[in-house]
Amino acid sequence: MKIIIDAKDEVVGRIGSYAAKALLKGDEVIVINVEEAVISGNKDDILEKIKVLRKKGGSSQKGPKMSKLPDFLVKRMIRGMLPWNRSGGKAAYHNLKCFVGTGDLKEAEAKHAKKLGFKKPMKYILIKDIVKLL
Repeated sequence: MKIIIDAKDEVVGRIGSYAAKALLKGDEVIVINVEEAVISGNKDDILEKIKVLRKKGGSSQKGPKMSKLPDFLVKRMIRGMLPWNRSGGKAAYHNLKCFVGTGDLKEAEAKHAKKLGFKKPMKYILIKDIVKLL
């Protein structure tokens, strides 16, 4: 089954937990409008955590890589909610797609995207603002 989630004004953690559960059940999950998604918390703290994670990789070709692109950033956050060291988590990750805007979806499919309906927190920062400041 294909599940389309509209991430506009939704908290990334809530989207991620919903998507991870659906992926582990065997569904295909498509997340659209990821640049409009929200990360809750203090802006300075969030930026500092992401900058520290980006510096861990260093100049070498090895380990942890954090992208500056909003769709890959959200996809990486959702990957952190999957059991990656087991075969089910890796297989489920291949059924996840994230798009800036509506991506290559048709308008009819994008209109029927699911909104999770949680309230926006008081302190937050948008993914597109994080990408600009990195």
